[in-house]
Amino acid sequence: MEFLLCLEFLVAFLIRLWLSLSDYKQVISDRVEISTPLNSWKRVTEGVMLYNEGTDPYIGDMFHETPLGLVIFHWMIVNIPRWLHLVFICCDLITGYLLYKAAKKCMADLLVRQSKDQHKYAPGVEKLLLVEEELRMAPIYVVSAYLFNPYTILSCAAQTTTVFANLCLGIFYYTMLHDCTCSRDKATQLFVGYPWPCQHYSHCNPVTLLVPACILTAQSHPSNMSGHVLLLVALFLAPLLGLLYLCHCINDSWAFLYATYGFILNIPDLRPNVGLFWYFFTEMFEHFRALFICAFQLNAGLLYVAPLSLRMYREPVLLAASLTALTAVFRSYPSVGDVGFYLALLPMWKHLFHYMQQGFVVGCFFLVTSVLAPVLWHLWIYSRSANANFYFGVTLAFATAQIFLITDILFAYIKREFALRNGLKRVIDGEEAKLVLE
Repeated sequence: MEFLLCLEFLVAFLIRLWLSLSDYKQVISDRVEISTPLNSWKRVTEGVMLYNEGTDPYIGDMFHETPLGLVIFHWMIVNIPRWLHLVFICCDLITGYLLYKAAKKCMADLLVRQSKDQHKYAPGVEKLLLVEEELRMAPIYVVSAYLFNPYTILSCAAQTTTVFANLCLGIFYYTMLHDCTCSRDKATQLFVGYPWPCQHYSHCNPVTLLVPACILTAQSHPSNMSGHVLLLVALFLAPLLGLLYLCHCINDSWAFLYATYGFILNIPDLRPNVGLFWYFFTEMFEHFRALFICAFQLNAGLLYVAPLSLRMYREPVLLAASLTALTAVFRSYPSVGDVGFYLALLPMWKHLFHYMQQGFVVGCFFLVTSVLAPVLWHLWIYSRSANANFYFGVTLAFATAQIFLITDILFAYIKREFALRNGLKRVIDGEEAKLVLE
């Protein structure tokens, strides 16, 4: 097992290194599906150049990283320009390892929870119970799905800042599973909890992921539930406010807020991407803009938190993965790197796959849209034999496939829970009906 894991990391490293040093790198970096106004490395280098010239990079509409990110990227570009590709590759591999460790802990927790709840299950559901052998390979599938997903590989080769955002998300899942479920003293919790707000700070990922973390903390510490939840919220807010104040000190003003978080919320740049915002706001009358911005941003952030949390409170990790996926679909400037991250989480619920009904359709949608997007972009921009409707049709199909995937796995979880508690056989019109699993 350890040899297989090391071999996977070696092969993943070589693939990323080859693409980063090849002539394809510039082509990959220019793809609108991979690089967006929010994560483009070209925009980072231009912001650093303005910073070197003594010009405020937040004047204009080019640079959208935080001041702390500006300082870090400035140091990287000035001091290690020839090794930048290795920084991105190493961060991507670390993300894969964190997801591997998080998946191992998730599998162990699933077995423990099953043993505690087994007395609640109906007779004759032994086929549905998880076994250790079945879950042993799930972490390997998770790390393989991340390291060898074309979306994450291309995002790393293009040197997008999504690599760092995914690293922060990987830290979040690792700390959520390893620290929310463990009893530790407050000093240790303060230390391990510090990275949690970094993933919200770095790319304005929604605070909604704090909800499943609080649910998991409350379930793991029933004796002092409110105290641990309040501590967790404090561990999120204190570093986040500290990072924002540090940015204020670096930039000597709060103007960066509009150029970073305001840019995400107001959507001023309507360059095409794999999301849904750009086309709607291009075609929309200007006096409706504020209304639809509020509607779209609510849909991207807060709309699904309450209903999903009420229904999925027994499975907070699946809840967190669902919210991560919904964010990747409905965020202002999505990229395929965001999609690749949450796709890697799905093998943690491999035991739900035989309940899913849309797998073939979703797979075909992903394959077809991934191939057609560059083709239709070329027809639209270079050949001028197509228009924006063609390309938006592909992005709309891509988003639809993701919605089908999210709803399918959530329904699969509900079906399995129903079968565990009610049995595999039901009486319909006086006759016995058996649930078919395969």
